[in-house]
Formats: sequence, C-alpha cells, structure tokens
Amino acid sequence: MQTLQIYFDTPKQFELSNIKPLKGIVGLYFICTTDTLIQYPFKKSRLLYIGMSEKKTNSIGSRLTGHFEGKSKNVGLVNYRKIEPLFFTYINFEMLKSFWQLRIEDLESYFILNFVENYGVYPICNNKTGFEVLKTDLEVDISIDWNYFD
Repeated sequence: MQTLQIYFDTPKQFELSNIKPLKGIVGLYFICTTDTLIQYPFKKSRLLYIGMSEKKTNSIGSRLTGHFEGKSKNVGLVNYRKIEPLFFTYINFEMLKSFWQLRIEDLESYFILNFVENYGVYPICNNKTGFEVLKTDLEVDISIDWNYFD
C-alpha cells in the first residue's frame, strides 16, 4: 500500500482578495483561527472547519465566499470571525487524483473522520458527520499533518 503524506500550504487570511483567485478550483479547504486554540477532547487545535468543493461551478472560491459573506449560514464561522481574523488553506483535488480513486466527497469524509480519530470530535464548525469511508479498503494510506493547526 502506498502512503501519501499531506502537508498544508501557507495559510492565507480569510479575506475576499485571497478567496477570489480560487474560483474554478475543486478540492478541500480548511478554515482556522489566527491564535485561539479550541479544546477538543484529545488535544487543542486552531482548526474550525473542513469543507469541500465537488465541482468547478461550486468551486473552493465560491464556497469560501459563501462562508465569508455568511450566506452558508454557518453561524460558528461567522461568530469566530467577529472575534479574530481567520485563515484558510486548501488542497487542490487535481493534485490527488492519481492517488485517490474515490469521489471527493469520500476524501472529505476521510479527512473529517481522521480528525475525529486524532482530536476526539468533529471540527467545531462542521455540522455534518463523515461517512464510513475509513471502513473502505483504500489503496492508499493518507498521513495528514494535523500539527499544522496546533
């Protein structure tokens, strides 16, 4: 089995000027606090939310814009942004297609459930559960650098 190590890119400030260039990009995105560490059951993290864009017409840029403007109705993200600036980073799904044979929805579930394994619960602003993708026989072992958000 092949192991894929996931490292995150330099975070960008959660502002429209940084979001707009991501129009048309499909993948996963991660929203985190600047400084505040969230106390999860197993350890602390700045990560608030794991999201995805499954198609170019609903790209990472579109999804992040919805969160930024409050149109996504994610009250947690809106309220965290009121108390401190937020950051985001993302993973372009095109970069993983040769390693990940399943749908992007399954990749998002993998990340969410892997976060649960490491931190004890879902990211505080995620309001949906992951599917049982971790019970699937995967052809790749993904190692995620969650310390990035510590």
